[in-house]
Amino acid sequence: MPNLETLSFRDIAKMSDEQARSTFEAIRWPNGPTCPRCGGTNASVVQGGRAGLYRCLDCRKAKTADQFSVTVGSIFEDSHIGLSKWLQAFSIMCASKKGVSALQLQRQLELGSYRSAWHMAHRIRHAMESTPSSPLLGGPKKAVEVDETYVGGRPRNRHVSNKKFSGAATKKAPVIALIERGGRMRAIAVGRASHENIQAAVRAHVDRASRLNTDEHSAYKRVGKEFKGGHRAVKHSALEYARGSAHVNTCESFFALLKRGVHGTFHHVSKKHLGRYCDEFSFRWDHRKVTDADRTGAALRQSRGRRLMLKDLVGKMVG
Repeated sequence: MPNLETLSFRDIAKMSDEQARSTFEAIRWPNGPTCPRCGGTNASVVQGGRAGLYRCLDCRKAKTADQFSVTVGSIFEDSHIGLSKWLQAFSIMCASKKGVSALQLQRQLELGSYRSAWHMAHRIRHAMESTPSSPLLGGPKKAVEVDETYVGGRPRNRHVSNKKFSGAATKKAPVIALIERGGRMRAIAVGRASHENIQAAVRAHVDRASRLNTDEHSAYKRVGKEFKGGHRAVKHSALEYARGSAHVNTCESFFALLKRGVHGTFHHVSKKHLGRYCDEFSFRWDHRKVTDADRTGAALRQSRGRRLMLKDLVGKMVG
């Protein structure tokens, strides 16, 4: 089986479910089948069973459940969609700079329902989410930008300035972006762009040794004092958008990309699920300097150990 990093989408689209399973196994188990329950590698193929079914001999000795496949303990578990279509969906979403709608996934992959495509897309976004163990942004001699914006709203109101309908007065959803220049980022959807939420996001994701760059929002003044690299703020209200290397233009670039995706591709994103779309766009941003195939491989490697059941996503179908 060729390495995923050498495969184009055309190659992936020609794969059978068996070839796709072998690809997933090579990514998840580079050193051979590993039991998702005990972590043991003492496994054998289940004779007469379906393809890709293994038996953990250590679990069998302990008289616990011993059979597993590459999908157990991953976002693919209990999915009735073939693995070849899963691989295609990962490739499409990782290559689409402004995202791809669930309706388009349904058409391209010939899925049985919009609900299946919608659930599939959210499971892939869940795989793209940064892990709690991800290192903090920035560090000594590194600059980190932080800014906030409002996303969504009715189409006829999208041109309205947030200064007129700011904070609790707007029906748009606030998003905070934290970007290490030349490096990684986080995009966080919050209920309110309050001082407490903004400061909590900065403290949770940015190394205090960094140099903090923001606008003149008063929420940054207090937390900015905690940064050893200093805090520089530009005054947008005075039409100051850059003062040397002091600016938040990288955040503005990300916001422009996110909003074009929300408005042009998805058309509507509910506040309930906005965070998952932020994870998707953040993942592509973090892997923007690699090929589509490399980006797809990175997302697949993050799919293990993650489950996202439909009942946990919805009480009713929303966007």
